[in-house]
Amino acid sequence: MTNQQSLQNQATAEIDTFLKDLVANRTPPGRGRLLFALDATASRQPTWDTACNLQAEMFREVATIGKLDMQLVYYRGLGECRASRWISDPKQLAKTMSQIMCHAGETQIEKVLIHAKKETKLLQVSALVFVGDAMEENPDTLAHEAGNLGRLGVPAFMFHENHNRLVEQTFQDIARLTHGAYCRFDKGSARQLGDLLKAVAAFATGGMPALAAQHNPSAVKLLGQLRESPGARQDRGS
Repeated sequence: MTNQQSLQNQATAEIDTFLKDLVANRTPPGRGRLLFALDATASRQPTWDTACNLQAEMFREVATIGKLDMQLVYYRGLGECRASRWISDPKQLAKTMSQIMCHAGETQIEKVLIHAKKETKLLQVSALVFVGDAMEENPDTLAHEAGNLGRLGVPAFMFHENHNRLVEQTFQDIARLTHGAYCRFDKGSARQLGDLLKAVAAFATGGMPALAAQHNPSAVKLLGQLRESPGARQDRGS
């Protein structure tokens, strides 16, 4: 087996694990509020356009359900961390994201977690999705804030664009402490990432019925696991 094949097999296994974790953290049907956070530091520039396209596709597809609001959060530069208003129009969200340029700076994941905590105290946030490739903060500090977010019932789905072991461990800890999930991806698995993002957004919006309306392989696989999992009968409303 070649090294490339080994990496692909590992990525597939991690995606399967991610889907299983998502099943374990079912969100009741209702109007979804999804906080979508992005690392916009300089290292993300090569894949920023891909992230923009994937995010736009995700929101455009689940917006047909009519029950999803999203807020875009990003950090870059010297302490800049911004959040958009809550948006239900996919075109407006795509436009907002397309205007962001990556700038050199350090990660500000703690600010993202604190912001998610503040938002859900105002009105419950269904899930936090984070896409990034680095972590330059104190892991213990991030773990503390993740624990706070987990106690408020906001799962964090951490998408890791890299192979750094420390970053991987920290992202996994954040996912575990918030009862969310972790998944690593690279340029070769961008399409799979897009499918997973759609599945997360659809599930946060309407549970199994929303997933059943999706037509991507990740949603189909997730739906099959939901039907086999404990409590799935109740989630289907049967």
